[in-house]
Amino acid sequence: MQEKNIIISCNNLEERYQFNKVAKQASGAVMYHCGDAVLLAAVAIDPTPVEEDFLPLTVQYTEKAYAAARIPGGFMKRESKPGDFETLTSRIIDRSLRPLFPKGFNYPVVITVTVLSADPSIDMQVAGMHAASAALYTSDIPINQVVSAIRLGKIDDEVLVNPTLIEQEDSTLDLLVVGSGSDILMIEMCVSASEKEHIQVTNELDEDELLEILDIAQDAISLASSTYESEFNVAKKEEIELSLAPEKEDAELYKFIEKYYADLVSKAVQSMAKSERSQALKDVRKTIISDIEASGEDADVELVSKMLDAYKRSVVRALILDDNIRADGRALDEVRPIDIETNILPSVHGSCLFTRGQTQALVTATLGDSKSSQSYELIGSRNSLYETFMVHYNFPGFSVGEAKPARAPGRRELGHGNLAKRALEPTLDLYREGTVRLVSEILESNGSSSMATVCGGSLALKASEVETTKLVAGIAMGLVTDGDNSCVLTDIMGLEDHDGDMDFKITGTVDGITALQMDIKLGGIDADVLKKALYQAKNGRLHILKIMEEALLNLKPSLALPSSIIFDIDSSHIPAIIGKGGGTIREIIEKYSVSIDIDRDKNSVKITGASKDSVQDAKAYIDTITSTPVKKQMKYEINKKYSGKIKKVVDFGMFIEMPDGYDALLHISKVSKDRVETLNGLYNVGDSIDIIVLEQKGKKVELCTPAYLL
Repeated sequence: MQEKNIIISCNNLEERYQFNKVAKQASGAVMYHCGDAVLLAAVAIDPTPVEEDFLPLTVQYTEKAYAAARIPGGFMKRESKPGDFETLTSRIIDRSLRPLFPKGFNYPVVITVTVLSADPSIDMQVAGMHAASAALYTSDIPINQVVSAIRLGKIDDEVLVNPTLIEQEDSTLDLLVVGSGSDILMIEMCVSASEKEHIQVTNELDEDELLEILDIAQDAISLASSTYESEFNVAKKEEIELSLAPEKEDAELYKFIEKYYADLVSKAVQSMAKSERSQALKDVRKTIISDIEASGEDADVELVSKMLDAYKRSVVRALILDDNIRADGRALDEVRPIDIETNILPSVHGSCLFTRGQTQALVTATLGDSKSSQSYELIGSRNSLYETFMVHYNFPGFSVGEAKPARAPGRRELGHGNLAKRALEPTLDLYREGTVRLVSEILESNGSSSMATVCGGSLALKASEVETTKLVAGIAMGLVTDGDNSCVLTDIMGLEDHDGDMDFKITGTVDGITALQMDIKLGGIDADVLKKALYQAKNGRLHILKIMEEALLNLKPSLALPSSIIFDIDSSHIPAIIGKGGGTIREIIEKYSVSIDIDRDKNSVKITGASKDSVQDAKAYIDTITSTPVKKQMKYEINKKYSGKIKKVVDFGMFIEMPDGYDALLHISKVSKDRVETLNGLYNVGDSIDIIVLEQKGKKVELCTPAYLL
């Protein structure tokens, strides 16, 4: 196929796509250009399907150091483990493209997006999404939809479509919407705090404003995706023939389960505990298999499991759609019971055990100084950046009753931690000092553990006395629809997430939304349903926030909190506190077991330690330094005689203490007109001596004796 160059100007983006130029042995590939950014997206497929019934899709977004004219830092001089931004971007692309594949597509597909040239003004997540979508659409894989990513920002109440990274720095809104045609497939949103008239503003979005902005995004997505499809058709490869795995169905077996085991399945579905429900369904499956084999027929265990799961799904959905009853007996808009305990760990700066139904998160807060921040690099930044607020989310196997060893956090864990971070960060003091690390240990999970992390994290910040403007709560919403009827579910549990049609996580304060994340399993969502979900989520969020406020009334201070003090000093004392080569400040830190931060811009010192006594003792020591008058060098008159004191005699001369207290060198050649070989025996330390100033340059003073001038 001949090389194709396609230039598209749409939604404030000028993009160039080069097809059939590179990576021609891949199923599909494109060289993507936007500004100075160049990305290569390539798609490869294994024509042998896996036996399991799932889509083995892998997305890998990688940033090469050479793209920014850099050599990787550290011992290893080649790219190794992907950074958090690369991992999160891979996850965003995966979540957006996965819905495009039809059911029964069980062929391994790998989509690789590589940044070859960086541009600090280009949004690499939007660029990566468009490059991957173009490569997939024009490949020989039978995918006939293009997705479009739209980033929306807000500066001075003006909504911007696809702002540059430089513009994003001043934006109070970061909203990424991915869709195809008129369908929205994925949403990620967060807000940022700002200062207005010396007051910190969180900049939450209310529900109506969010819906208006999403309308703008939907129009932009519809325009872009239709433009891409019409332009890319000339570069589309001939599709290979792939047979989709047949849906393993047995209508007779389904009817058999429905006729004879309906009561058992219904009872199992409505078991209150997740473990009880899981065991009850396993028992039903064993009973079905046993009864089939007792009748003299062979039982296909996999088929029985599939038909039982299909019937269970229909029971769950029918209860909701027909009877407005959920599996655990709750109303559609009811939040599970909540229990909160704070500062339960005596040696931790701040802690919160947040339990909602069968989901439980233990969130801890640890405070550190600026040296404890996490350094990281972005492809568009020349310098290292520092993260002073971190949220780390851990999901051990025992939280869902699985016997599996602990492993490094995967994409899901990083994604949930990032969502909680974006939800909480707008409420932190804009000018805070030091570093805060939240760690969420999920001890039990039955849906919405990331939202439990947000609630527990907000309370853990309060428990560790970190200054925040407001409490933040999170809630996960679900949807069940049959096309005609729709039911929105508040605070979904695992069963409703698995058998439902939407996972919509929303976080916010009493005044509005701070972050959200939505994945649609249907291929799109009706605007009226979305509006209902947002307002139902608001009621649930306010309910949770009220319980969190009540929990704060019983908050006991942590005994493990470090003590700190900040005080101002005269800038002239800073060199004395630091000492020669940093020796004085190191001595104070080691002697009193404290950390010391000196802010030269504000002329302030911050001392932090494990106890108030150690902090006060360190401050007292610094006070002795700052109470000593700072020596000020005199401006000497040239060729005038002064009296000094011999401080030290060396082979090349003497160090003389001048009247201003500073030492100056009297070189041996300037002692007498006659050459003197040694000063030993002629001059003694402590003796007074008359000297004449020949020259002064800053602190350097050139001396001689009166005898030298005779």
